[in-house]
Parts: sequence; structure tokens; C-alpha cells
Amino acid sequence: MKSTRTLRRASQWVVFLLFAFLFLNTEYKDNDVLPYAVNLFLRLDPLMAGAATLAGRALIGLVWPALVVALLTVVLGRFFCGWFCPLGAVIDAADATVFRKTRRKDAVPFSWRRYKFLILFFLAASSLFTLQWVFLFDPISILIRTFTVSVFPALNLVLHRIFDVLYRAPGPIPRVSEPVYGFLKSHFLAFEQPVFRTSAIVALLFLGILVAERYQRRFWCRNLCPLGGLLALMGRFGFFRRRITEAGCTRCGLCESDCRMGAIGGDVAVTDHGECIECMDCQAICPEEVIHFSGKEGRKPMAVDLTRRGVLASAVLGAVTVPFFRVEAHGKAPDPLLIRPPGALPEGEFLARCTRCGECMRVCIANGLQPTWFEAGIEGMWSPILVSRIGYCEYNCTLCGQVCPTGAIRRLPLQEKRKVKLGLAYVDRSRCLPWAGHSDCIVCEEHCPTWSKAIVLKEERTLTPRGEWKLFKKPYIDEELCVGCGICETKCPLTDRAAVLVTSRGETRSTGVLAR
Repeated sequence: MKSTRTLRRASQWVVFLLFAFLFLNTEYKDNDVLPYAVNLFLRLDPLMAGAATLAGRALIGLVWPALVVALLTVVLGRFFCGWFCPLGAVIDAADATVFRKTRRKDAVPFSWRRYKFLILFFLAASSLFTLQWVFLFDPISILIRTFTVSVFPALNLVLHRIFDVLYRAPGPIPRVSEPVYGFLKSHFLAFEQPVFRTSAIVALLFLGILVAERYQRRFWCRNLCPLGGLLALMGRFGFFRRRITEAGCTRCGLCESDCRMGAIGGDVAVTDHGECIECMDCQAICPEEVIHFSGKEGRKPMAVDLTRRGVLASAVLGAVTVPFFRVEAHGKAPDPLLIRPPGALPEGEFLARCTRCGECMRVCIANGLQPTWFEAGIEGMWSPILVSRIGYCEYNCTLCGQVCPTGAIRRLPLQEKRKVKLGLAYVDRSRCLPWAGHSDCIVCEEHCPTWSKAIVLKEERTLTPRGEWKLFKKPYIDEELCVGCGICETKCPLTDRAAVLVTSRGETRSTGVLAR
């Protein structure tokens, strides 16, 4: 029976490698259309699909695979957590390599596992009233966001630094390291070092999930994961269950002690089918081989201490928090620097559907899409915002709309995308080099990508700081042509605050007006 444990571990490795493959291919590959369904794991996530559907008040066609997972869970039980969850695979790897020998015994009460259900009901109630909080707890969103914002940028930086050192090393080392470096640059490493705001905070939160393994095996999955809670409710009465041939059982307790989810009670014949993730490790470790997984009913499952009062309280709390976020000042006076990706829905609908997964940030060619902090209020935390001083929206790119799993960013044809206004640029004449009379500069006009330049240069006489009159080519913005892509702000040669700034004024999603 050890073959089942080997098979499950192999499944986890395959799942993680598939996750890594799709993650690495969430980028521009000399093609306007991504060749793979890079958002596959998000589309398989019933929690994300349900929350986005409730909050967005619409069925989302892209996430139909989540319905397949839900139906299979009803039949097979909570198999996804044990076999196909990429975060579960990472947690199990951390447990096996770091925490198993240092874990404190009985550090977490059994009653804590009810919290994942309470979190689930809280999220469901808030989503019903269009407040989207799932991004804080959904395991797939957490993993993709962490890899996008923290892990990949850090790994990219470290590898570049290592190969820089090897390149300067004496002897034959560069002849060996440079071909390896060339291969990594072609297939894995970013052309330019990606940087993201809040990367350290995202990394620390993820490390917290892993460090919790020291206190209890699969702590996150047992106690806090709302996706696990949803699948537990769906799979509680599944047909595929653990059962024991009690006549042959010696009550050695190996299955109970080895269960990663604590789903086996003091009586080893009793299984909490909602907590069991069908990993079959108990079957593999049983010396008498009396444990089986089949459609036959096992002993009565253990009951999680989930009171009606607790369920009602968590749901009510999720509902009553909504008005407090609806009266935040940013709703009446939005931050002028809150520039959303091209194709983003109107702000309320956008926040209701966006799961803050980071896919659009990962795929952004110029690294312009960044996680918000408080620009959209607490409700909009970690949603994508274009920060033009860091990067711009590539004029010929439609990738962010292709990777969004919920339609928060619509997939636009290229010709339509080129006309969508993200905002408008304006020139700060007190800082612009030609306007202030310091020197000639035509950088913003040179980089403007619109079919007819939205930045026009006009030669005018200007009084310099030395009191001399000179001719300078001054930039003017044609607001009918400007799409607010931000490349002028990105490329402005001033080292601190740019002299060409982009705000959300005139954005298409608010006005409905496209560029000419």
C-alpha cells in the first residue's frame, strides 16, 4: 500500500511543477496571445469563483473548472487539498524538510479548526454585499501573489548577483557559468529586475503560514483556510471514504499519529470525513493493512465544534462591516493616482471581482502594475494600480486582460485597447526642463507611442534662470490623443519626481470616452 503515498507525493510534485511552469510562462513571449491557460489554478478554485460570483452579481464563465472541482469533491471528498493544492504541496515540503523534528506537540487545541468555517461564512456574507475579502485567505491567490511580488523578484536578484560574481572570477569559471546564465536568461530570469511595493509584507505573511507548521502539521489547512472549509462542507458526505476492517486492527495508533490533518479520532476507526483530505497515508503506514478507501460507510465521523450561534455571528460580522468601508472618503474623492489597468471595470465592480492574485502584475511587460496599499482604501488593498514612475502600460500589450480569471480586467482587442484612456498626462511646467528654461529635452515626445503624437513640441522663447532669453521646444499634451499609458512619466530624465505626470482624470471606464 506504500504505492498510494508515493503516488500522492508524485501528484504534489507534478502539481507544483505545473504551477511553476504556468507561473514562469505568465509573461510576454514574442506573441500577443499567451499560449497557455496560465490562470488555470485560479479557475479551479471554488472559493474564488463563488466569492467573485456573489460580489460581482454575475456568473463568470472563465471559472467553470471550479464547478468541476466542486462536483468531484461532493463525490470523492476533500481530495483537492491532499493531491492538487499547490500551497498544500509547499506546506508539506516545508514540514518534511524543516519543521517535523522541531514541532511542539499538542500546541493547538482541536477546537481551532472551526475557525476556517467561521472565516468562510464571514467571507461569504461580505461577498454577498459586494465586499471582496477572499484575497486575504484564498490559498491559490496567496501563493501566486507571493511568488509574483516576493519570491520571483528576490530569486531573480540573487541569481543575477551570483552570476555577476562568477563572471568576474578568475580561471575557467566564467566559461562554465556564462552558458548557464544565458540559458537562465532565455527561459527563466526577467530581462529587467522586477520590483514591487509591499513585497516584504507579502513575504512575511507567507512565511507565517509556513512557520505555523512548527506548532501543528498543516496548521493553515486545518484551522484557517476557507477553501479547505468549503471543500470540507462539500465533501463531508462524499462516497469515497476511509474505513477499517476492525477485526484485524490492533489499535497500534500509527494512523492517528501520522494523520497530517488530525482527521482520525482517539478511536482509530472514527474518521472526520470533512477533515480527511484522502491522502491515504494511513493506508500506506498500516502494518495490518486493514485500512481501505471505498464507497462503503465508515464509522460515525467526529463533529467539529461549530455552533449555530458562531456561524450566525461570523456571517453577521461579514455583513455589518460593509457599510464602514462604503463610507470611506476615497469613495467620494478618489485618489487621482489610482490608475487601473486597461479594460478594468468601473471601480465598484472591479473591486468586487478582483481577487488580488497578482497575475496581471506578473504579466505586465514594463513592471508598471503594482499592488495598491491604501490608494483605494482598505477595501482595495493589493489590487493592481499603474505606477508610472516605476513602469508604463505598453501600447501594444493586452496581456493583463488575458490572465485575469474573473473578468475584473476585460480582455480587449488590441485596436480597442490602444484607444482606452487610463487617465491623462500633464506637464508640471515648474519642473519641466524646457519650460523652466534650464535645457532642451524632448524625451517625453520621443517615447509617446500613439499613432499621432499626443505630446507636441512647440518652439518658444523662454527666460532662463540666468536672465537670458532662449528658444526651447516645449511639450504640450493633446488630451484627445493621450491614453495615459505613463511612458512619458517613466522616461522623464528627472531623477526624483517626473515633470510629466499621469492622473486618472478622463479615464474611459468612468467617462466612456475613447482616445481619438
